[in-house]
Amino acid sequence: MKRDDLLDLNDALQHPGRRVAVDIATAMPGESEFELLGEVEGFIEAVSTGNMLLLTGEFQARCIVDCARCGAPLEKEVVYPVDEQFPVEGTPSAFASDDFAKVVPEEDYPLFEGNALMVEALVHQGLVVNLPVQPLCRHGWDEPCPEAEARGMTRKVFDEGRHEFDRLASLKSPDGESEE
Repeated sequence: MKRDDLLDLNDALQHPGRRVAVDIATAMPGESEFELLGEVEGFIEAVSTGNMLLLTGEFQARCIVDCARCGAPLEKEVVYPVDEQFPVEGTPSAFASDDFAKVVPEEDYPLFEGNALMVEALVHQGLVVNLPVQPLCRHGWDEPCPEAEARGMTRKVFDEGRHEFDRLASLKSPDGESEE
């Protein structure tokens, strides 16, 4: 049974130096961590050095994320690179008839099934890591936010500075010279 989310990289693994390039677009079915607006699109290039499988590429997606301040939904474009290396063991079949090269699984969250890359797992991992940490609506942290006020979230103003040093400030004149 062939799965749509598997990318067979065996050709690159068995022939070091051979480049496999693929354009990818996936809707990420079953994704519940974030809301996508359309497909995640990008490309992957794979090449084997004989002892490492190198994956490079770039992806972009439009996502709905929540404002860190007011919780309002925001539309953000996320563009992120792919630059991964996976160890390879065995002798590529181009060099020996009694062995073949295979990717060594080292991760807790598997990205390979044999020599086939689970594309959606790689895309998901990259997207989650590259989502904005504190996305903000157009009001940001500095302006009053009507959405935050409507939800009863008021911004606390903190008293800045350490008051025990207020007397020391009077020892310097405004031009930086000491008053003595």
